[in-house]
Amino acid sequence: MSIAQYADGGLFAPSKIAHILRTTSEEVARSAGLGKDAVQRKDRVKSDKTQRRLREMIEVVNKVEPRFGSALMAYAWYRSEPLPGFSGQTAMQLVRTGRASDVLDYIDAVDAGIHA
Repeated sequence: MSIAQYADGGLFAPSKIAHILRTTSEEVARSAGLGKDAVQRKDRVKSDKTQRRLREMIEVVNKVEPRFGSALMAYAWYRSEPLPGFSGQTAMQLVRTGRASDVLDYIDAVDAGIHA
């Protein structure tokens, strides 16, 4: 799915993300490592931190979606599948702690045939 599908007016929109992933905005916030206010208050939704975290989460989900066949299945993987080489942490746990680039590098390595 195009990354633009998750946006509204040039910003990542928690409500659109939630609709596509069949969850709530609050769950999207938790999955990105944000507080509930970050997705409920307009000024907080527009903040750099909120937009960065939402972007990182969507980049990961979007990158693995082709191998799972749907955004919903990719989101389930993001939340629940422990990644080898990361002490059993999931992509979600790594993104929440600011390690989205490590997750994206891991996905690229797997895609290149290098098993972590």
